[in-house]
Amino acid sequence: MKEQKPYRDFSEFLSLHFPFKVQKISINAGFTCPNRDGSKGRGGCTYCNNQSFSPRYGKPVKTISEQLADGIVFFSHKYPEMKYLAYFQSYTNTYDSVEKLIAMYEEALAYPGVAGLVVSTRPDCMSDELLDYFEKLNRKTFVLIEYGVESTLNKTLERVNRQHTWEESKEAIIKTTERGIPVGAHLILGLPGETHDDIIGHAQKLSELPLTTVKIHQLQIIKGTAMAKEYRLLPESFHIFELEEYVDLCVDFSERLNPGFYIERFVSQSPSSLLIAPDWGVKNYELTEKVIKRFRERESRQGRLFIPFYA
Repeated sequence: MKEQKPYRDFSEFLSLHFPFKVQKISINAGFTCPNRDGSKGRGGCTYCNNQSFSPRYGKPVKTISEQLADGIVFFSHKYPEMKYLAYFQSYTNTYDSVEKLIAMYEEALAYPGVAGLVVSTRPDCMSDELLDYFEKLNRKTFVLIEYGVESTLNKTLERVNRQHTWEESKEAIIKTTERGIPVGAHLILGLPGETHDDIIGHAQKLSELPLTTVKIHQLQIIKGTAMAKEYRLLPESFHIFELEEYVDLCVDFSERLNPGFYIERFVSQSPSSLLIAPDWGVKNYELTEKVIKRFRERESRQGRLFIPFYA
């Protein structure tokens, strides 16, 4: 019998919806962001170099169908019967006219083997009209909306040029959940200026919201970003986690997280050619195994120190 994990794993969530294996295929649909094109700001988030999380099969010069075809070839050799989730990942994937957006989503859903949709976006880029579409779509196929929250502190969001507030994140999450749509939140642990207590506070604040999934990873300093320049000039402004320190932080965070949430991941791994720090030399699954081991060493679990919120 397989030993149960000390946290609610994302695969558990997927198993509630699918009787077969599913794999996300990342799509770069050529979007931009409102803090890049001037509508809110310029330059984008200071930590962002999109190459650091866009897989090599996802190129904006290819159509959505071509990217899905490439992704399925990439993954299908291991599990030929696998189905796929079209993951609109790069930049802000709800930042265009509703008509163009729906056409892109429908192209992805029409591709053979695609069983659902995951859309990553900013909390200030979700219109009521688009929510209407997702609400209807969610009644007939799998939909997960993933909001880039990144921090619950407005001073941090301002520092990294997010150009949205924590209040906007809360509003978007609540509005989306009220439509019956599963919602995920993405958070970066260790943004400049944040203390251990600040990071633990993120877990408590997120836990007060009607989320389905949470995705966390360590701050990475990536070449070609504004943050890389800041790190070079003011390294004392950053706390770069040692590997074992970050493992402890993941457990500390998870202990205070709502036990009903599903944790999608603890870590991200950028290409070595782009990564400045931290360079731990471990793969994602190896760090996750370390987190699980640390949970068990502490005889702990997700939500052990969670404080329920009552309005």
